Amino acid sequence: MTTFTYTAVKQAGEPYEKTVEAVDRFAVYTLVRKEGGRIIDIKRVSSRPKILRNISIGRLFSPVTEAEKIIIARNIATMIKAGLTLSRALNIMGRQTKNNTLKKVLDDINQDITKGVSFHESLSRYPHIFQPLFVSMARAGEESGQLAESLLVVATQIERSYTLKKKIRGALIYPSIIVIAMFGIGILMLIFVVPTLTQTFAEFDIALPKTTQAVISTSNFFVHNTFTAVGLIMVFIVGCVVAFRTRKGRRFFEFFILHVPVISTIVKETNSARTTRTLASLLSAGVEIVEALAITRDVVQNSYYKEVLDETGQLTKTGRPIADAFIAHEDLYPVLVGEMISVGGETGQLTTMLRDIAVFYEGEVEQKTKDLSTIIEPFLMIFIGAVVGFFAVSMISPIYSISSGI
Repeated sequence: MTTFTYTAVKQAGEPYEKTVEAVDRFAVYTLVRKEGGRIIDIKRVSSRPKILRNISIGRLFSPVTEAEKIIIARNIATMIKAGLTLSRALNIMGRQTKNNTLKKVLDDINQDITKGVSFHESLSRYPHIFQPLFVSMARAGEESGQLAESLLVVATQIERSYTLKKKIRGALIYPSIIVIAMFGIGILMLIFVVPTLTQTFAEFDIALPKTTQAVISTSNFFVHNTFTAVGLIMVFIVGCVVAFRTRKGRRFFEFFILHVPVISTIVKETNSARTTRTLASLLSAGVEIVEALAITRDVVQNSYYKEVLDETGQLTKTGRPIADAFIAHEDLYPVLVGEMISVGGETGQLTTMLRDIAVFYEGEVEQKTKDLSTIIEPFLMIFIGAVVGFFAVSMISPIYSISSGI
């Protein structure tokens, strides 16, 4: 069971807050409807310390890959379409997988199904494996009798999201390797090369430029405090990771990447594709618009986009079209997103329009990630040239002074 805190409105219009334990957020919606209320806001409560709430071992070291989730959804859907029961399909998938963690999870879900627990309720017990989109689509499929179709939609959604991530990461691998190699070589030179030159400078007793003195001081620190230096570097890396996992640290990083030329465009188009693709999938499965927006909020990672979706949900509850919030935030969502959603709402083709937007921006991101390495390469060359030039001038200029004095 999970603890949720929600704000709801009674039939008389009086708002109230309450904390309950439920299997998932859908159970809370059902409970409030039976009480005659309407949920305005709902949040999952974490019992973990504040600094650790965003740090999940399951997410950092997830034993189940995205590719395995795609296979699960697609194969179960295929088997259900072929006439197999859900329990038998789960049993086959459990026997087929080589992942011991996934095998145990599928066996547990199968046992839940035989006990009468719904499929989506059982999935919701493993949030580190099955994201809210997976659970909500399974729920919509069970309620509509179209579970196979819903699972195929889930497979397509996860696959497209996974493909986008892979392309973006692939575009960043080359510059990352270059930067890491450069720093590694720089540290090795400070430890093994600079001390030899330093000894030469000391023998000739010449005045050294400030830049040379800075390089020598850094080298001395690394030579005489190697383990301390390595420890400080490790502490810095771990500190950055921990800071990134905190709300303020992640917020700063998100603000930064939203204002970096080239990168910001890819980030905005990626989030636009993810938002519209998720909404299209949920709405096509029959999920209510307010719930679809809440689930989409959980799917997007950037907190700025979460706020826009929160605002969209609030506007929708007052009867205003969802396009209004997207149009009001053209700094995050491109102009095309809000305008096409507006047209889709006016023509009754919202789901189709959302899917078209997703396809368009997925194509844009694919093309930009292909060009990213080409764009980054000259900047890398300038950066590397500047670093090498600084080191060369700092260490070679004293050598020229020695040569001219001989």
